[in-house]
Amino acid sequence: MFWTPELAKFIEDAPWPATKEELLDYTNRNGSPLQVIENIVELDDTDELIEGIEDLWPEYEDVTTEEYFYNDDEEEQYI
Repeated sequence: MFWTPELAKFIEDAPWPATKEELLDYTNRNGSPLQVIENIVELDDTDELIEGIEDLWPEYEDVTTEEYFYNDDEEEQYI
């Protein structure tokens, strides 16, 4: 399973708490990239509710998007 802030954005607004099947339905309906759908498919088959993205990617709370997104303004400074 591979998560990035860009991928996580596709499920931030999912109807939490949700089951694996509900998340699959949500990701298919909202046009999520294949990697997001594959990440959900890789989850264990269980009826347990997933409370939020932190259950899927525990480090999510520690990630700041500024560390991962490329800043176009920085490139312009060097031109």
